[in-house]
Amino acid sequence: MRIVLAGTGSAVGKTTISTGIMKALSAEKKVQPFKVGPDYIDPTYHTLATGNRSRNLDSFFMSEGQVREAFNRALSISQSDYGIIEGVRGLYEGISPIEDVGNTASIAKALNAPVVLIMNARSLVKSAAAVVLGFKTLDPQIRIEGVILNQVKNQRHYLKAKEAVEKLSDTPVLGGILRSDSLTVEQRHLGLVPAVERENLLEYIEKWGQVVEENIDLDALQDIMKNAGKIPGEKEPLWRVQNNQKVKIGVAHDEVFTFYYQENLEALEDNSAKIVPFSPYHDEEVPDVDALYIGGGYPEIFSKELENNTSMRNSVKKFHGENRPIYAECGGLMYLMNSINQHKMCGVFPYSAEMTPKVQGLSYVIARAQEDNIITQKGDILRGHEFHYSRVNIPEKARFAFEVLRGRGIMDLQDGIMDKNTVASYVHTHAAACPGFAENFTRNAAEL
Repeated sequence: MRIVLAGTGSAVGKTTISTGIMKALSAEKKVQPFKVGPDYIDPTYHTLATGNRSRNLDSFFMSEGQVREAFNRALSISQSDYGIIEGVRGLYEGISPIEDVGNTASIAKALNAPVVLIMNARSLVKSAAAVVLGFKTLDPQIRIEGVILNQVKNQRHYLKAKEAVEKLSDTPVLGGILRSDSLTVEQRHLGLVPAVERENLLEYIEKWGQVVEENIDLDALQDIMKNAGKIPGEKEPLWRVQNNQKVKIGVAHDEVFTFYYQENLEALEDNSAKIVPFSPYHDEEVPDVDALYIGGGYPEIFSKELENNTSMRNSVKKFHGENRPIYAECGGLMYLMNSINQHKMCGVFPYSAEMTPKVQGLSYVIARAQEDNIITQKGDILRGHEFHYSRVNIPEKARFAFEVLRGRGIMDLQDGIMDKNTVASYVHTHAAACPGFAENFTRNAAEL
């Protein structure tokens, strides 16, 4: 039982309505949430709404077989009744103007999942039907089985648009949401504010759930999910499982560092790792572990607090000096630098990081390992994404793990700055897009 909630374009209210649906249905059913694309922010909302960790499905990172494996695996872990998938951007928007890689449609096809369109219907009546017709006819393999009209002016507007869509496009309208400031939330340069930072976010989610219950036919939505049919095709493994030597991996996780794909942590666990959370913000030193994994987040916002935690910064640098493995992504990369916006950081690398007013990297990434390192072997291809408004100032030639084949990297199409057994990269990778990530990282941790 599954469904894809897809947008018709930008600014359609997809996340608030999707989260509201997840919240409303979670009152009586177990709901496993998903997000299409490389996104850490929206899944935090899903997780709070359902109590189940939201997962990412991405056809740039995954084959169709891996998409099916990731979907079924998540439902099995959470023992959920429904799988609800929030799409990314418009239904057909991906990295190609004509192909499906990286778009929501590719996920719907891999899972044979029905689609409900979420449309910004502001000022639309008959044209709303034209939009739905266009989406239905562009790809006959996509099963568009319902429409939700958002941003309607009043009940009269809703009823007129509903009549147009249902009669002219032969597609049921499941409900309409009136324009309201209560269905908006603060934004930041990387998208919606991460849920972990908003103590009152549950109040927002409760409100979204109430609005959905009052304005969307949830029975009809559930009927669509129940009639989804079987998922076709074979499943494929998400990652390699070859290390059987027990290790402990310290994972930075607090208000600052929150950007992790759950599958990355589970891949480490499948390769005999025990995950030990720690906080660069609150703790005095790194825990007793064999390796460190410092993910992305917002260290620039907490740079003063991170600077003030001198003992932790010294502990990380000492860990590096002892030649023990450290893998860092984006925000973690910045934390390992000498400074962020002139606030002192760990000094593992003697360079400064600074925020910029314009985005420095926003792309899917393909990279090739130039030499063996703690997560890949020479010649390995990894896929990931970069999205950052910061840059690292490297005045002299540095040592890099990866040649960037698609994307920008740290500098000169290079990424994964290296020293000893530390690799720090702007690339966020997913275990399915780098199948040897967990095997190599745990093996390197065990060998030292």
